Amino acid sequence: MSAAVPDVKEIWNGRIVEVTLGAGPDQGGTRRTTVTVGGQNTLPFLHFEGQMPHKPVVAVEVRDQAPDDWSELLVQAWGDVLSDPAAWAARAEELGAEVIALSLDSAHPERGDTGAKEARSTVRRVLEATGIPLIVYGPGQPDKDNEVLVAAAEEAAGERIALGNCEEKNYRTIVAAALANDQLVIAKTPIDVNLAKQLNVLIGDMRLSRDHIIMDPTTGALGYGLEYTYSVMERVRLAALSGDAALQQPMIVTAGYEAWRAKETRTGEGVPAEWGDWRTRSLLWEANTAVTLLETGADIVVLRHPDVIPLVKQAIEGLMQDSPVA
Repeated sequence: MSAAVPDVKEIWNGRIVEVTLGAGPDQGGTRRTTVTVGGQNTLPFLHFEGQMPHKPVVAVEVRDQAPDDWSELLVQAWGDVLSDPAAWAARAEELGAEVIALSLDSAHPERGDTGAKEARSTVRRVLEATGIPLIVYGPGQPDKDNEVLVAAAEEAAGERIALGNCEEKNYRTIVAAALANDQLVIAKTPIDVNLAKQLNVLIGDMRLSRDHIIMDPTTGALGYGLEYTYSVMERVRLAALSGDAALQQPMIVTAGYEAWRAKETRTGEGVPAEWGDWRTRSLLWEANTAVTLLETGADIVVLRHPDVIPLVKQAIEGLMQDSPVA
């Protein structure tokens, strides 16, 4: 008589906080759809061990001006809409984006130095052109981030947008804008568990509700630190499920940004023949980066190439196949 197979399922006492992006007319906003992430009490896609009530979602990056540093493949794929953020966002929604990630890149002092007025106009146009939730990123320069993200928070009052990035050097201003306008924040830290925890605690000390915080642990691309990223995100999620409330936030990753920085995606000339077709290689580089990060706990992946959207969404559907919400 054979011995019974032991039950090796893990039972966790922690759960990821549910966070909702976007607000419909009944909530004071104008979004036709909203997105809720988090809520799981198991490691990614282990449906036999616990609940994963919300599937991960795909966001698409849109910039407020045509990028001058993007791969030719990206420029060709998006075409004329690159010069119009509202048209670009609408096109991304048509292609399956569930969230728009708008970058106010032109506000950077070296890339246009636009200000609050222009930020308000762009945010309003994108909101009017789309019906899905919105993330608004500053240009990555602290003073300008503060200026344009406060303006974005005010212009989108009632829409429950996410403001990024909220970092150690500027979190007070961004959190204050979120509190005043009922917006979310994206807490971004270098790839380190303790720094991520510390920033979440500081934001919480300002009385921003935990269901208004999304974490960006910072990531790497395939071949460029992805393994280290994976291990840090895994440690974050293990700590959260073990009961560390300061790390129980959903995670967002900018997979497209990271993947299209790689030399393998940026050029099709002067490379070994073994690398294969440039376009195929590049799309798979972004898709593989995104799916790997999903499998270690990402709840939102921000993509760039339109043809990667269906690849990643198909992977998500497959990974959610055994879930009651699939």
